Amino acid sequence: MKSGLSFLIAALRCEIDELDQLARTSALVATIGRLVHTLQRERGISNVLLASNGRRFAAQREMQIAACLNAEQAVRGAFDQLDIEAVRIGNGARLFSRIAWVLPGMDALPELRRRIGAMELSAADATAAFVKLVAGLLAVVFEAADGATDPEISRLLVAMFHFMQGKEFAGQERACGAAAFASGCNDGARQQQWLHLIESQERCFQVFVEFSGEALGELWRASQSAPQLAEQERLRRVACAAPAGVSLDADLSQVWFDCCSLRMDAMQAIDERLATDLRLLCEQKTARARAELQAREALFAQLTVEPGAAAAAFLDDMPPSDVRSIPPRTLAATAPIGRHLERSVLEMVQEQSHRLQAMGDELATVRAALNERKLVERAKGLLMAHRRLTEEEAHKMLRRTAMSQGRRLVEVAESVLSMAEYLQGDPVR
Repeated sequence: MKSGLSFLIAALRCEIDELDQLARTSALVATIGRLVHTLQRERGISNVLLASNGRRFAAQREMQIAACLNAEQAVRGAFDQLDIEAVRIGNGARLFSRIAWVLPGMDALPELRRRIGAMELSAADATAAFVKLVAGLLAVVFEAADGATDPEISRLLVAMFHFMQGKEFAGQERACGAAAFASGCNDGARQQQWLHLIESQERCFQVFVEFSGEALGELWRASQSAPQLAEQERLRRVACAAPAGVSLDADLSQVWFDCCSLRMDAMQAIDERLATDLRLLCEQKTARARAELQAREALFAQLTVEPGAAAAAFLDDMPPSDVRSIPPRTLAATAPIGRHLERSVLEMVQEQSHRLQAMGDELATVRAALNERKLVERAKGLLMAHRRLTEEEAHKMLRRTAMSQGRRLVEVAESVLSMAEYLQGDPVR
């Protein structure tokens, strides 16, 4: 018959399995981050190439494609290392579904690059294709964060996801500005999109700072070069404050691209630091769990040698009248070690219970940030389907409503979703 300690050992083995899976998932997230960075740069370069009708950045594009191919192979290798046969993997259904969706997008990259090289796409269409692929890759990161069961690891994954999402908005801003300057003109729609991207990235970085901890937050602030930020802000004003239709200096496309790239590279250094911290945290937690497992297994072996010890300790606390029925030799031989072992097992059970409760409370706090994003995304999808809006327009509608009513964005999203039943019966035609 299995003892209580047997189940404690089994619980710890499950925890170690989960930590091992988290370590593999965290390595995948880091590899995806490097691919996203290379794709973001290729997107910006491609925009300059297309907007300038092939006159700018042709050589840079070829070199960047080579870098992307290397990063892509690393991601494919990381996908191959995931255990798709593991039935206990946390969040496995959604995580694997995201990967299944993103692989065809990676397979389509050669054709996308051919069409860009042949000038068969506009800068806007090329940007949309890259944005779609990067969004798919970031969705894999989101599912990894959502599936984490350890609160410390989950907190770091949440910080990493929001930082990567903010960096993606910054990358889209680089591509947007590159196309505007390289083409020599801007328009009202692009200016509005530009402002939306600025606001979106700042919102993501706020969440990152909230979950990353003081050290990473300070590193992020220190990485922001004041002269570079001032130059970027100047160029933003040149393009966004000018009346629509006013010509822009095409030579500023290089200045804008280089300025944004300095900031993006600084962000990538933070991304790498996040990945390193995540790996070290997984290793530390796994090492502690394995050491604890070893101690529990040693105690279990001791209980096996003295099979009546724990029971004797239990009986040792019984009233004298009940103990009289136990042979004195048995009590004398087993009670001291029995009391010690029983106390150890009970302490382990209590410690495990308190630790799980604390983990559950903290994990609920971390999950709240992810759940808010899910609600906003669902509300946007509902508006897009029934109001024939783009994602950007749906987000703006939610944001404007929140500002006018003095409510949080997630509260407005919840209100929209509460009307889902009525919207589904009355789609816009």
